[in-house]
Amino acid sequence: MAAALVLAQLRAQATDADTVPPLGLVYLTDHYAEHAQAILDHLGAELPQVTDWVGAVGVGICASGVEYWDEPALTVMLCDVAPERFRVFNGVAPLSATQSADGFEAQTALVHADPAIPDLDELVRELAERTLGHYLFGGLVASRAGSLQVARSSRGAVAGQGRCAAEGLFQGGLSGVAFGPDVGIVSRVTQGVRPVGSARRVTAADGPLVLALDGEPALDVLLHDLALPSHDLPAIVARLRQVLVGLQAPPAAAATPRPGRVPLRLGDDVLVRHIVGLDPAQRAFLVADHVAPGTLLTLCERHVQAARADLVRICAEIRDALGADEEALRAPVEASARVAGAVYVSCNGRGGGHFGAPSAELQIIRQALGEVPLVGFFAAGEIAHHRVYGYTGVLTVFVAD
Repeated sequence: MAAALVLAQLRAQATDADTVPPLGLVYLTDHYAEHAQAILDHLGAELPQVTDWVGAVGVGICASGVEYWDEPALTVMLCDVAPERFRVFNGVAPLSATQSADGFEAQTALVHADPAIPDLDELVRELAERTLGHYLFGGLVASRAGSLQVARSSRGAVAGQGRCAAEGLFQGGLSGVAFGPDVGIVSRVTQGVRPVGSARRVTAADGPLVLALDGEPALDVLLHDLALPSHDLPAIVARLRQVLVGLQAPPAAAATPRPGRVPLRLGDDVLVRHIVGLDPAQRAFLVADHVAPGTLLTLCERHVQAARADLVRICAEIRDALGADEEALRAPVEASARVAGAVYVSCNGRGGGHFGAPSAELQIIRQALGEVPLVGFFAAGEIAHHRVYGYTGVLTVFVAD
């Protein structure tokens, strides 16, 4: 029934029955996970002109102006992109590091990845290097059904690789679709946290263990900046459950950050990670990532108003990048005429009522960009540039030719 309703809506929007876009993006919640293959086969049979399908299964998915969180849901967007302008890839047929035999070169790529695969950060960076723009957008797929991904290509399966590639469903690994240089996109990252302390330079670290900040024992600096008494362990643990760290690689010619200066917001060069442990013996603490000496570390916390404001900011930046004039900025419908479609990947921690009401996050985007076709999902980590983020949203729009 869900597939039938989606098909009816797509057909109602079709302007020419003889031309159907060749690429479909499909996202479904894990309530439909056991039926994913049947849904994909049904969509393919009903829309035979759509030769390639890409997508994922998640706890939550989104469409234009609405999110579906922990309920049965299916969303599909058809992309009118010529076959020579995109390539579907997966673990069986990976994205080529060089120009393909038919001359295709990837400028950017929509990526779905398994959060449990080893060396994930390195694999994401390597994949980004296979694109001319060194830019990816997407997220880590996580649901109660595992990391189930859709990547069905009209170019067929690699010989000897079995049924998986032909059927188009993959469990784990990386998959997605790469776009050529003549497919225009504008993409931005929005943070979901606000700083609660000044930037500190990591002066000693051992992997995830932060030993010193600005030359002082890291744990002592952490407790000082949060105004926590060193003797009250329950209070420390309770507060640190609410605190995250923003990690930023130092600029090539960076000066030592001035003490006491708290940034107004964290940019997309900051990776937000959890504090996962304390080491009182070494006066150190652990974070959920490798930390190199010289990294700038900022204490931060999730904050609804900051997240809303930053989402509005990136929507305004996208409108500016599309060349909207002042009149169009006051009338989002004018700016939306330049947008052919959009993909939004948001953190699982932002889904549901985090923004104050159901679908409030998607309503902000609709209000800012107007009625543009949009699909996406809620991820266990967001991918943008060549990095894996947390507590962020990645909004990518396709620019109309």
